[in-house]
Amino acid sequence: MNWQFTNLLGAPYRGGNTVMLGPHLFSPIGNRVSQVDLEQGTSRTLPFENLKTIRCLDVSPDGRILISIDQDGRAAVFNVPMRVLLHRFTFKKPVQVVRFSPCGRYIAVGMDRLVQVWRAPGGQKEIMPMHLHRTYGQSSADITCLAWSPSSTFLAAGSKDLIVRVFSLDPIEGYRVPALGGHREKPVAVFFTDPAADTTGARLITVAKDGAVQRWAYDAEAGEAEPAAKRQKTLPGWGGGEEEGGSDEGAEKEEEEEEGEGSEDSGSEGAGEGKESGGEWFAGGRWRLVGKHFFHQSATKTKCAAFHSGTGLLCAGFSTGIFGLYELPTDPLGEFRELHLMSISRAGITTAAFGPTGEWLALGCAHLGQLMVWEWRSESYILKQQGHHSDAACVAYSPDGTYIASGADDCRVKVWNAATGSNFVTFKDHAQPVTAVAFLPSGSGVVSASTDGTVRAFDLVRYRNFRTMVADKPVQFVSLAVDPAGEVVCAGTLDTFQIFAWSLKTGKLLDVLEGHEGPAASLAFNPMRPVLASGSWDKTVKYWDIFESNRGSVESLQHTHDVLALAFRPDGKQIASSTLAGDIYFWDAAEAELQGIAEGRRDVAGGRSVADRRAAGNATSGQCFTSMVYSADGTVIIAGGTSKFVCMYDTQDRVMLARFQLTLNKGLDGVLDQLNSRHLTDAGPLELIDDGGDDSDDEGVATRGGGAARDAAAAMALPGTQDASRAPSRIRARCVSLSPSGRSWCAATTEGIMVYSLDTFTNFDPTDLEVDVTPAAVRAALTQGAWARALLVALRLNDPGLVELALVSTPARNVTGVVAAIPVQAALKVLSAAAELALSSAHLEFLLRWLRALLVQHGRELQTLPRAEVAPTLRAVQRAAGKWEGLLTPLVEGNLYSLEYLSTAPIEAPLKEGEEAAVENGGVEAS
Repeated sequence: MNWQFTNLLGAPYRGGNTVMLGPHLFSPIGNRVSQVDLEQGTSRTLPFENLKTIRCLDVSPDGRILISIDQDGRAAVFNVPMRVLLHRFTFKKPVQVVRFSPCGRYIAVGMDRLVQVWRAPGGQKEIMPMHLHRTYGQSSADITCLAWSPSSTFLAAGSKDLIVRVFSLDPIEGYRVPALGGHREKPVAVFFTDPAADTTGARLITVAKDGAVQRWAYDAEAGEAEPAAKRQKTLPGWGGGEEEGGSDEGAEKEEEEEEGEGSEDSGSEGAGEGKESGGEWFAGGRWRLVGKHFFHQSATKTKCAAFHSGTGLLCAGFSTGIFGLYELPTDPLGEFRELHLMSISRAGITTAAFGPTGEWLALGCAHLGQLMVWEWRSESYILKQQGHHSDAACVAYSPDGTYIASGADDCRVKVWNAATGSNFVTFKDHAQPVTAVAFLPSGSGVVSASTDGTVRAFDLVRYRNFRTMVADKPVQFVSLAVDPAGEVVCAGTLDTFQIFAWSLKTGKLLDVLEGHEGPAASLAFNPMRPVLASGSWDKTVKYWDIFESNRGSVESLQHTHDVLALAFRPDGKQIASSTLAGDIYFWDAAEAELQGIAEGRRDVAGGRSVADRRAAGNATSGQCFTSMVYSADGTVIIAGGTSKFVCMYDTQDRVMLARFQLTLNKGLDGVLDQLNSRHLTDAGPLELIDDGGDDSDDEGVATRGGGAARDAAAAMALPGTQDASRAPSRIRARCVSLSPSGRSWCAATTEGIMVYSLDTFTNFDPTDLEVDVTPAAVRAALTQGAWARALLVALRLNDPGLVELALVSTPARNVTGVVAAIPVQAALKVLSAAAELALSSAHLEFLLRWLRALLVQHGRELQTLPRAEVAPTLRAVQRAAGKWEGLLTPLVEGNLYSLEYLSTAPIEAPLKEGEEAAVENGGVEAS
């Protein structure tokens, strides 16, 4: 039962900044971080969580360390290659921006009006991975942006007081922090340039919210003008920063900093390091403005900007959904040019980031959940994904476990690749929220039901809606089922309490089943018999024989509460139903007898809402399971519902085996068991009260919908008013689905589609260990040519690396002999390992030899094993074969056409010398 969270689908980007490092794109997803490999086309969610929604993140230049900071200033330090969480740390204040230094040794953070520099952690666990290096407190307003110089010796910070300041990393005697002004609105980005690429002398670029761009040059020979405050008492931190705690250390510490004296950690030796090494040095001279440019975008605000110093390209994202690509002058005669101007959404662009080469540009829109990577030279998309704008409502696995279909309240149906985590098709045909989805048994199509009164079937080959099924009157569909043959589609309604049945082939309405006195909340076909089961709010489960001439209700199962979900066991001999009381009923499907009840009210209960009047332990009313699914062998049932937990029960003993908490995000309602009483006021919970909107990111954006919409929006935005839309979303699992392979399951939750996987090779779990069963024994056997013994020892160690080594080290001519020498139980493990390797390994033909030899040699024995034991392995083989078939088929077909043309094209035989002369004379001489 070692299920682990592996991926989060449905919302590629929800706010915060993105980072591109090599072919990898890091973006926040709620309180998690997603890593997208742009070359392989895969998306993975890193296995750690922040305690609230992530506000900013950054990755070290070598790509080893990632730091993510949530809305409350709590940071998580993660080792990316090892996928291990190293440290958790709190800055005690909300952090607006975080930046790694180019050398990777320091981390700069901007929180409130302070800038702090911390020593970056290493790649392993330490007692104190982070400790404070310096604190800068010269700003009079919140920090908005940060940038490091290429030599990591200076740090530029922009703040809401419209000033950009340049701080020194280490104390420099006599250094006065310059204040670069001139902007009319707050700076949104600041960048240092590359001296080798920019010959204009500009060393600093600042971008403001009003679309103004300023370029600053540094004159090292001009000398600093003595400030007027020189004659006045020096303020704390005036000399460039505060050491290890700032002004809180007392007057003695302040005098020490005024004299330019530092601690051993940041003394004069470190101060001269950048100058001696030939890096940029911004002390002893003056900054001057050498250029000022404008984006010239009317009625819009600049929300983000990115700069690539190697190419001199500047990208700006605007509040209207437009982004522009500009070329800054790189020589004294150059001009500020606009290269591209493109609209990608109707909402504002909230993040922009260049790739290392400057050819790829990552853009994100938090309002629509869009994330895209644009290659500006070819004007093409490298990545373009958009998650569900609203909560995911339903989810289903394809019959082979390759795809995941999801429907949401945003009226869209999305299909995801389960292996790569990417969305490859989106259907937008529904006009109302999608309530249920199901795959056809062939796997070539997906069917969805919606409250708009339609049931639609989509083709996954041509990506089109090939069938639309409607009722004879306007209804709202809330449940869906497809018969095992894929010929009949049934849907239950919310308002008329009826069940409609259509022929998928013709789209005609076959029958209308009546008998329920409440909404038909759930439908399920018996996998082995032509019987449809329906669960309703009228506290009954009814059987329908829709294929007989008498299509009435065959049997009715009575419950004490409303029925919310149904599920048949794969063998069709048992049916489970969940009720509003939180209980799961297990029935004999043939005899209609109750076999037992699993009381799950206490198991599913958990988490207190901001509007709850009772504690979490007592507020079990309404806590229930709304979706259930059986495992492949029918011994386990997985249930999810109106809480933060997904529970797993044993169907024989009817006890809970495991419980999975979906998220630790405290920003969601229902996650915490105890609430802070300080957040409860006479006017209601603080979460529901709008207490100001001066810093809104949407200011200056026109409200759509005319005057009435503007008035309504203005009324809802009044400070001090209670707005239900400000309440955090409540965490829940609206639907669960299990992969046919039995190795993964997913849940449609408030956060998105959460995928949990069970990998037998993830942990070290050896079997039949002896003294001579060691990794050295495996390598020794390979050296001696004992391939079968090496493979068996590796299997006993259960080490995936050693199993892979034993497989790929065996010569191709010896594969058949090795397969014949291993027992059938070991053959099943080898088959599973070879199938997993075939998904990603380049040794395709070699691994296909292994798979073929294993199936030919041990095929009959494998058929005698329990189906639940063999089915996951065979599906893994099918998944690997299907992947490579999809990749190689277009290539092979193209080659076949080329070969066919070359083989049928006429080939003229070369002429002899006499024939050539005859042709030149106008004829051919007869022999």
